[in-house]
Amino acid sequence: MSSTLGLVTIGQAPRADLRPDAEPLLGDVRMVEHGALDDDRFDDPETRRLVGPAPGEPPLVSRLRDGGSVLLGHDALLPRMERAVARAERDGATATLLLCTGHFPAVRATRPLLYAEPLVQRAAAAIVGADPVGVVCPHPDQAADVTRRWQDALPGGVVRAAAADPYAPEERALAEVATAAERLAAAGSRWLVLDCIGYTERMRRAATEAAGRPTLLARAIAVRLAAEVAAAG
Repeated sequence: MSSTLGLVTIGQAPRADLRPDAEPLLGDVRMVEHGALDDDRFDDPETRRLVGPAPGEPPLVSRLRDGGSVLLGHDALLPRMERAVARAERDGATATLLLCTGHFPAVRATRPLLYAEPLVQRAAAAIVGADPVGVVCPHPDQAADVTRRWQDALPGGVVRAAAADPYAPEERALAEVATAAERLAAAGSRWLVLDCIGYTERMRRAATEAAGRPTLLARAIAVRLAAEVAAAG
């Protein structure tokens, strides 16, 4: 029987935008999807308030099942994430990946649980060395926090951040990513990182073509490494 990787998004599953990029990276590993917000209804504006960030907290951004996006806070997400991880494990996940490059406290699990942020940051650190890095993040209010966290992960190089919304309509998202990439390259970045699971392979190509810089894609790094762990289990 093939191994199974649980993919747990901080938004809602299934992630129709993720599957076409993820499946070719999995080999013989089966995937099961669950979302922290799967049981929440967003036809009531009160729901967005309940799951939103606290005042002054850098927001998290994720995708809803209908293709829209939502701003999220850590406190509301943690118990929802734990329930989603438990559902993935009941579905047979030999390892589970949290599909968010934000920073999370420990989430309870009974099998290997992988966090996208350290997977992406440590892989990038091994690749870029001391080169200046430009990080593209989804929301302008995240830029200062993203810069700080990446500077901690890449102490030898200069880090800059720029925002581009991966959950905008596709052509607008591609244009925003290309513009952010151009700005970061013009400021001196030698490498680019698309630091959100929402950025796609098509967005990676748009960034590389616009900026003329090699571009690392968070979803590809995280899924490749997590699939290896699931297969090992």
